[in-house]
Amino acid sequence: MGRITARRPVTKIVVGVGEDRVPDVLAVEEPLEIRVGGRPLAVTMRTPGSDVELAAGFLVSEAVIARGDQFRSAIHCGGPGTGGGGNTYNVLDVTLSPGTSAPAPEATRNFYTTSSCGVCGKAGIDAIETVSQYDVAADAAVLDATRLATFPDELRARQGIFDRTGGLHAAALFDAATGQLLVLREDVGRHNAVDKVIGWAVLNDRVPLRGCVLQVSGRASFELVQKAVMAGVPFLAAVSAPSSLAVELAEAAGLTLVGFLRGRSMNVYSHPHRIRAGAPATARRAEGALP
Repeated sequence: MGRITARRPVTKIVVGVGEDRVPDVLAVEEPLEIRVGGRPLAVTMRTPGSDVELAAGFLVSEAVIARGDQFRSAIHCGGPGTGGGGNTYNVLDVTLSPGTSAPAPEATRNFYTTSSCGVCGKAGIDAIETVSQYDVAADAAVLDATRLATFPDELRARQGIFDRTGGLHAAALFDAATGQLLVLREDVGRHNAVDKVIGWAVLNDRVPLRGCVLQVSGRASFELVQKAVMAGVPFLAAVSAPSSLAVELAEAAGLTLVGFLRGRSMNVYSHPHRIRAGAPATARRAEGALP
């Protein structure tokens, strides 16, 4: 596995005090080329670590696979520019199980995927919205709001690399019925962190992720909703805002999307019937509010 953090000297300035040369810890960002059967599929900028999970989750997001038994193995391998075939941790070749179709040639990304963009390189808008094999709308799971409110703090408390660098996103899967934390992963890219936790589920034969909550440390973008739907996740909760397209997709797919999950407060943007709010509050309609 490649380095997760790196140390670099920085000049630290404190206004009114002066400056000093001190060491700093940075989150590593390196490219990962994902291949399937020896053929390049995509390049993503990620934090090294859990690369096999990242690839497995990415393949679910791209509708290449939908279940764990379709993912046979993966190996880091050498490639062009890596020193003549020696092992490198920035090229991962995936082998699919017999009978599983390889990605179509048009599925290959035209450009690399940055750590801030999970849909870069798509040929057009119609190629962005992939179709899930799982009916998220049919998931009957419900979740207490009081339990959901604890997830961001638990996520933050377990972000070990973030504590050292301050520069990583995190994603985690929780069991909606028990509140149990199933897995947590960190990465410079929020979409990579989500792919890693979904990939964990693939490798542990837990997809579709019925009755699970995908909790993320940042905002909820369209791509994160799409990844949740592709893995059969009925809840996506974020500590920050969703985008308009994320809300539209969540509503259409039957996913419960929660944003601004901070302390005891949250906004439920779609399918609120899955969230048990507890004692009802007095409804007040502010002037100009939606009916």
